[in-house]
Amino acid sequence: MAELEKVVRELENGSVSLEESIDFYTRGEALKKHCETKLAEAEARIEKITLAKDGSPTGVEPFEAS
Repeated sequence: MAELEKVVRELENGSVSLEESIDFYTRGEALKKHCETKLAEAEARIEKITLAKDGSPTGVEPFEAS
């Protein structure tokens, strides 16, 4: 994530050449995809605790991000 933030700062700064900008953009896209994959993997491992009306836990079910 830190490397992706660095890429974004460099691109926003505008002090790099066109060729470097293209390289930074390409690297940023790869890092973004990597981060999205890691997030999806983490979300797949999360379970939501289900509760009875009295508030006691009854089990778990897959987490659905809203």
